[in-house]
Amino acid sequence: MTTNLPRLRAFVSDIATLLDATAEEASILEAGKTLLADLVAHDDWLPDAFAQPNPERYSQHLLHCDSRQRFSIVSFVWGPGQSTPVHDHTVWGLVGVLRGAEISQAFQQDGERLEPHGPPHRLEPGQVEAVSPTIGDIHQVSNAFDDRVSISIHVYGANIGAVRRATYDAAGRPKPFISGYSNTVLPNLWDASKSL
Repeated sequence: MTTNLPRLRAFVSDIATLLDATAEEASILEAGKTLLADLVAHDDWLPDAFAQPNPERYSQHLLHCDSRQRFSIVSFVWGPGQSTPVHDHTVWGLVGVLRGAEISQAFQQDGERLEPHGPPHRLEPGQVEAVSPTIGDIHQVSNAFDDRVSISIHVYGANIGAVRRATYDAAGRPKPFISGYSNTVLPNLWDASKSL
C-alpha cells in the first residue's frame, strides 16, 4: 500500500496555522478536533513502521514535533489487551482513533484519592476526544480488543515525549515520568518529490 504522506503533511501545516492564529486552549481544542477527525477518517497515510505493535507494551511513535515544540503528533499502537497506567498529560491533547477501538476511563481527585469520573467510554475509528488540565487530564486507556491491534493518533500542546508527567497508583499517589518515544527515526514528510 502506498502511504499518502501528503495527508499527514497537510495536517501538520493545519495545526501549525491554528497555533499561529490563537493560543486560546478552547479554540485550539475545538478546531483541532475537527482537523484530527478529518485525518483519522482516512486510513491511508500512516507508514507501516509507525503502526507495528510491541508485544511487551504499547508503543508511542513520534510522527512530528513542531520546531518550537508547540505541538507534537504521535501514533499510539496498542497490542491486544494492552493498556496504560493511570496518567496525566499536563498539556492540552487530542486523541483520535485510526484503527480498532480504545476504552478510556477518566479520573478525578477526590480529596487525596483518585476516583473514576463517569463510566468508561469507547472511542471508535474517526472519533476524537480532548484532554487538558482545564477540562480533565487524568485517565487510563486500553485497547478495546484482546485479539487485534488498535491505533490512535494524538496531538499534544508540547513535545509530549519530553514533558515531565505522572502516573498514579491505586491510592492516587503520583510517580513522575517522562515517556520518551518508541522510535528513533521520523517519517519524511517533507520530500515533496514523492507526491508528484
